[in-house]
Amino acid sequence: MAVQNSSLSKLQSLNGIFAIYKKQGPTSADVLNTLKKALLKEAGVANPNPRKRKKQALKIGHGGTLDSNASGVLVVGIGEGTKMLTTMLAGSKKYRAVGELGKATDTLDATGNVVEEKSYDHITKEAFEEKLKQFTGEIMQVPPLYSALKKDGQRMSVLLKQGHEVEAKPARPVTVYSLSLQDFNPPHFTLDVECGGGFYVRSLVDDLAKALSSCAHIKELTRTKQGQFTLEEHVLKEDRWTLTDISQALQPCPKPSRQEKNDKKAKSKHNTQPESEGDDGDQND
Repeated sequence: MAVQNSSLSKLQSLNGIFAIYKKQGPTSADVLNTLKKALLKEAGVANPNPRKRKKQALKIGHGGTLDSNASGVLVVGIGEGTKMLTTMLAGSKKYRAVGELGKATDTLDATGNVVEEKSYDHITKEAFEEKLKQFTGEIMQVPPLYSALKKDGQRMSVLLKQGHEVEAKPARPVTVYSLSLQDFNPPHFTLDVECGGGFYVRSLVDDLAKALSSCAHIKELTRTKQGQFTLEEHVLKEDRWTLTDISQALQPCPKPSRQEKNDKKAKSKHNTQPESEGDDGDQND
């Protein structure tokens, strides 16, 4: 029992951010719950329920949703690190996307139903690369209907699956720092994208194909970098979701200044809202 208490104390003393690998298939929330359950089990918590929010033995959140069909870097905040996640949501991210020309789907990715087919024989590599210039820098983008964005407190993707009609959100400004064509073998193509917060690679591929007088959807999407965390160097795969590995990988929270502590005390007197889970509901995906 002493060992269990020691492990739980060690777990509850962790404060900071780290990155895990999200595989294709589960939602970001599912992955987070699997991680949480594994850590609580290792710490000796009997029958841990990762979805139970009251009296949690562990505070954990993620820094930006990845679609269930996407894989790659998922930044996780633990303890006080959950408060650092808002900066991760706004920071730059890199993605590698494999798209398929000639077919559009309702979800803009391979999980959806094909809703349109168009010719793509007229599209050359040169024309494709030239068109990328229009989608670099500060651009306006309409988020996908099937997304984690919310309407009346419900995710739009959930409302659509329940048969409700949902209107598209208005176009909003997003930033594309770099955009390059890595492979062009029609109907398939591969893009590398570096973008800011709130950007959807699915919308980019859809808009790009329309601008080329065709249609397209994403077959594969991988987040290769978020903030300082890269897919090659920093992510922990599921077999390393342990107290020891996370302790070693953890980027600690910066210590707050005296002024920040005073501001926090003043704020806590007037604010009783619960901590956010770190999911802004609009990160790519």
